[in-house]
Amino acid sequence: MQRRKLGNSGLEVAPLGLGGNVFGWTTDEATSFQLFDAFVGAGFNLVDTADTYSGWVAGHKGGESETVIGKWLVRPGNRRKIVIATKVGMKMPSGKEGLSKAHIIASANESLARLQTDYIDLYQSHIDDPKIPLEETLRAHEELIKQGKVRAIGASNYTAERLAEALDVSKQQGLPRYESLQPQYNLYTRTDFEAKLQTLCLKEHLGVIPYFSLAAGFLTGKYRSEKDLPGSSREGRVKQYLNERGYRILGALDRVAKDAGATCAQVALAWLMARPGITAPLASATSTSQLKELMGAADLKLSAEATAILDQASA
Repeated sequence: MQRRKLGNSGLEVAPLGLGGNVFGWTTDEATSFQLFDAFVGAGFNLVDTADTYSGWVAGHKGGESETVIGKWLVRPGNRRKIVIATKVGMKMPSGKEGLSKAHIIASANESLARLQTDYIDLYQSHIDDPKIPLEETLRAHEELIKQGKVRAIGASNYTAERLAEALDVSKQQGLPRYESLQPQYNLYTRTDFEAKLQTLCLKEHLGVIPYFSLAAGFLTGKYRSEKDLPGSSREGRVKQYLNERGYRILGALDRVAKDAGATCAQVALAWLMARPGITAPLASATSTSQLKELMGAADLKLSAEATAILDQASA
């Protein structure tokens, strides 16, 4: 499996990452273990989670995803097979949130305990915290790196302006810098990343690991109308895509997928993998058959004509 460098972090990852928001939520422990085994067995290695997953579920405290991953990691030989990316900063059910030094240090130790590991490969600031000086946040990350608890740091959901400011602070103060960005980016949601962030990431050689790569499942072609939504855990998110532009994108995916002998999901992911500066899109799976389909995207090379069709439909 081809590896791609994640910025200047020293980490190398396969071109598709496994999203961890479903572990301990819509995917139970046994199924999650099957997914991990199949994922690494096929040569992939990036698993992304967060301390807050899945705190939105009634009765959950956050950390459920990390706990499931940790139980798999302690099995002999598994830790070295995986690049673990997790995050800090989003509001937890307990009310704790933000990027203060105290919260980052405490949260990192809690994540390490749940993951049952001595180090986190990529520790990401989940969302910008304008109330806390960037220097304070970066010094917290520096302390974790010096302690050997974190290998590299990344940012998620930052604007181009704030990301550039953070990179400047790192340079001026001699602090560790964000080596990656996790933005929302897919065939439907293009503007925010392509307007400014893409240029900045390319210029600064940052890795990019987009989330919502399949637009909450919309780009799989599973949801064609509101009649397909009832009972889905993604109902609230998918509705926003059921419009003229969304249907135009699905039409283009159908056409390209048919010509390529692939699925809509594979085409949508292959398009992302080939975009300038993209390291590894993240996608979630709840079954091994679904995961196998997603992993197939790594072997799909879209023609210039197919790419043009997708670009035009999603412009």
